[in-house]
Amino acid sequence: MMHLKRLFIGRPLKSSEEGGQKLNIFKALAMLSSDALSSVAYGTEQIVLVLTTLSAAAIWYSLPIAAFVLVLLISLTLSYRQIIHAYPSGGGAYVVASENLGKNAGLTAGASLLIDYMLTVSVSVSAGAEAITSAIPALYGKQVVISLIIIFILMSMNLRGMSESANFLMVPVYLFVVVMTGMIIWGLYQVATGAIPYKATSFVGAAIPGVSMALIFRAFSSGSSSLTGVEAISNAVPFFKMPKEKNAAKTLAIMAAILGFFFAGITFLNYWYGIVPVAKVTVLSQVAKETFGGAGIMYYVVQFATALILAVAANTGFSAFPVLAFNLAKDKFMPHMYLDRGDRLGYSNGILTLALGAAALITIFQGSTERLIPLYAVGVFIPFTLSQSGMIIHWFRHRGKGWIGKTIANFSGALISFAILVILFAYRLLDIWPFFIVMPLAIFMFYKIRDHYDKVAEQLRLPVEVAQHDYDGSTVIVLVGNVTRVTRAALNYAQSIGDYVIAMHVSMDENPNKEKETQSEFRADFPEVRFVDIHSSYRSIEAPTIRFVDIVARNAAKRNFTTTVLIPQFVPRKKWQNILHNQTNFRLRAAFASRENVIIATYSYHLKK
Repeated sequence: MMHLKRLFIGRPLKSSEEGGQKLNIFKALAMLSSDALSSVAYGTEQIVLVLTTLSAAAIWYSLPIAAFVLVLLISLTLSYRQIIHAYPSGGGAYVVASENLGKNAGLTAGASLLIDYMLTVSVSVSAGAEAITSAIPALYGKQVVISLIIIFILMSMNLRGMSESANFLMVPVYLFVVVMTGMIIWGLYQVATGAIPYKATSFVGAAIPGVSMALIFRAFSSGSSSLTGVEAISNAVPFFKMPKEKNAAKTLAIMAAILGFFFAGITFLNYWYGIVPVAKVTVLSQVAKETFGGAGIMYYVVQFATALILAVAANTGFSAFPVLAFNLAKDKFMPHMYLDRGDRLGYSNGILTLALGAAALITIFQGSTERLIPLYAVGVFIPFTLSQSGMIIHWFRHRGKGWIGKTIANFSGALISFAILVILFAYRLLDIWPFFIVMPLAIFMFYKIRDHYDKVAEQLRLPVEVAQHDYDGSTVIVLVGNVTRVTRAALNYAQSIGDYVIAMHVSMDENPNKEKETQSEFRADFPEVRFVDIHSSYRSIEAPTIRFVDIVARNAAKRNFTTTVLIPQFVPRKKWQNILHNQTNFRLRAAFASRENVIIATYSYHLKK
């Protein structure tokens, strides 16, 4: 098992090697922007899908809608750059909302982001699987299997550490950047030279019967899904090389510029070409085919690069989820296991939790990107709204140079994000209703975990004056199955630590002669030890043992004695051999775990062959 683990994640890293895992701008852009950049593969398509529910002629509305999405992108980018400098320890919306709006707002942001990161993985991987099946129709119908395989690969990659993940991600991310840039520039050049004539379904400004604000709002909220992942860099500031804040802010600006160019370019080309969504073929696939004049080599390069970026876009979730879980665990709202670093200095438990959650979502929704997108959007814009609102309060409290301009930028972001939430609640309620069940449950879970940790701390905290309590003696009960070297060694140990030793044996009906033989053999070998035989008519060892120990513990307490149950066991030389022997000792330890006044101990006898 250990060899298999080393094969998958590599050798353990020393804590002193953490510096080698920090990211420069080039690596960070690959690792933390894949989600945002990849969203252009489905952002335009989501706008057009909503508009064409009315008419193909309504596609021209995608241009002004895209313009508003870009305004929101600029506002969010300016705001998150401020968050990076104001909160360089990471944590993003959870930390900002907790500090400025209160713990409930922080937990709402934290719960939204945890859910959203699972949806990030689910949506990205599902979209990647759809891109693969668009290019290879023979694989259509296998999206769920393809998605689960991709999640396993990404999980294994992230367990190997940040630096190795970033090295791997640079290939698909920068390939996608180069290919998309080339496709958009080539497409715009052909439009400008007249090589590709105007084929739009309608002119800009054309009056389309039946268009309503509800339709526009729904299309805008769907298109805003292209902005998911913008907050990831602000969550991961501690991952950057020094100076952390400066490098993180630069990375965010570069990512936003690339994202804005891609989104605007693809939306314009889609409109100019007059592309209408069709089943089994993505809008981006159609744009690529039109740009390069058919399904030639460049078309397949675009499809390959898109499939890769969508597959690895989930890595943004794998980067951000463990850090957010760490911050929640640090505040005692999630289990402390999320504070632990793995062999490769990553937060392995967060990575594993995210992989399992995303796999469950993909299985439940059958890998449908369209069904996941609305949930994805609401999970993004709740923390967007809270973080922007929190930063407004932050600037009013701390002020400083240029605080009025920063406040205006945050107010704009908060207002637009809140407007999108209202649109989602008003027009997509049937798509996002599960969110209103999961969110309260998540926040309830946070408070129950915190309550548990508070009660544990209260009970374990030493009083100002520690009262010393001395016991007058110790009773040790040794559980005996049969008379062996293990029994002898365990009894010798029990006599060294106990003032009163009892050997307890549970006999069954199946073989009474053997039980009598065991009693006789024990009394002959250990005449000085009290031997108690408890008969079990129902072949249960746990129940009669617990009853006997409870009686002994009560009597021992009256004499001011401690009670220890010593469970002997032998340990095979090879680990796999454990499955060849019964696991009675595990069941007994579990059975006694609830007993307050009983100490459980195990005596291990190691076999040599």
